[in-house]
Amino acid sequence: MAKKTILDFQNMVSKGEKIVYLTAYDYLTAKMQEKAGVDMILVGDSLGMVSLGYDTTFPVTMDDMIRHCQAVRRGAPNTFIIGDMPYMSYQASDVSAIENAGRFIKEAASDCVKLEGGGAQILNRIQAISGAGILVMGHIGLTPQFMGQIGVYKAQGKTAQAAMSLIRQAKLIEKAGACSILVEGVPTAVGKAIAEQAGIPILGIGAGSFTHGQLLIYADMVGFYDNFTPKFVKKYANIGETLTNAFREYTMEVREGQFPVDTEHTYKMDEKEIAELEKLLAE
Repeated sequence: MAKKTILDFQNMVSKGEKIVYLTAYDYLTAKMQEKAGVDMILVGDSLGMVSLGYDTTFPVTMDDMIRHCQAVRRGAPNTFIIGDMPYMSYQASDVSAIENAGRFIKEAASDCVKLEGGGAQILNRIQAISGAGILVMGHIGLTPQFMGQIGVYKAQGKTAQAAMSLIRQAKLIEKAGACSILVEGVPTAVGKAIAEQAGIPILGIGAGSFTHGQLLIYADMVGFYDNFTPKFVKKYANIGETLTNAFREYTMEVREGQFPVDTEHTYKMDEKEIAELEKLLAE
């Protein structure tokens, strides 16, 4: 399977073909997603909660992101990969934003970076990174890195004025040089309006069915992360329950001496060698 490029995604949008987008944080998951034919993989800063056990995404570092992006790239060599720029990796200055975005490309062979927000400062960062020759995906709506200002994890753009603010942000992000935008946690009407007025691919997560593609956090959609489940998630499997049951059965069998079974799960030794070993042990 040939890796898709931004031109392929633009062609998909023009043909009305939906873009399939999932998160991954490790080699094995990325490998399975590539086998399934996923178009894009986001190595999201959500790994802070899903993989590292933090309560929020704020503690995630650039080194964390690079290491996980490298693993995902090894698992999915032929898939378009987006590296999520973690908190304070781009906010301070254009220079630091370009340097950190460049690390995703140089060290992890990512194809694109993503950063949150649509304010004037973030528009400058998008323009700077894009001007350095790096593809940038914007991210508006429910933006976890701005949770201190938003106050709570809840849908955004639920009033006409708030919706218009997001629509204007999307236009400015596109003008700043973003190659695509992720819209999160907004009513369907808002996702639809943004997609209809955009000249770049609009991906949605909890933004309705009219966006050009859909993203889910893989651990949510397979029931792997069970701390909470957003309203917009559909569960396609319950891997968490399956794994828990497997671990529980293994624990029971080891404690009761049912595993391993020597005739099935261990290596054989020639009878002559066993006899020789016993002879040596008896000396």
